[in-house]
Amino acid sequence: MCKHIFNAQVSIRAPCCKQWFDCAECHTETQDHVLRKTTEMAFMCKKCKKAFRKDMSNYEESDEFCPHCDNHYVIDAKTPQAVIGVEGEDARVDARMLKDDRVKQDPTRSIFSSDFSYRMG
Repeated sequence: MCKHIFNAQVSIRAPCCKQWFDCAECHTETQDHVLRKTTEMAFMCKKCKKAFRKDMSNYEESDEFCPHCDNHYVIDAKTPQAVIGVEGEDARVDARMLKDDRVKQDPTRSIFSSDFSYRMG
C-alpha cells in the first residue's frame, strides 16, 4: 500500500533492481540507488493482478487502460494531506433546522386539526 498516492491502480517494476513498487517515491525511500529511466516500463494491475509492458516513447490515450481487465489506471493522483475539521455544517451559522427541545410543543395544535373548509371555494 502506497503512502504517497492513495489511488495507485498499478505497481511499477523498477528496471534497475527488478523489484515492484507502488510509486517512484516508494523506490527512493527503500533503495539506496536512484531509479533508472527507461522507455519501456513494466506495470502490474492491482485489479486483475496481471503484468503488462508499455512503450513510453509512443504513449497514447488508449494506453491508459489495463489490456487484461480494462481498468483505467491513469487517474489523477491524490496525495495525503492533513485536515483538521468538523464534519457537517456549523450550527452556529445556520440554525434553521435545529429544534429546541427546551420548548415543549402543543401536540393538539396541528394544521390538520383546523377546519379550513371555508377556504375551499
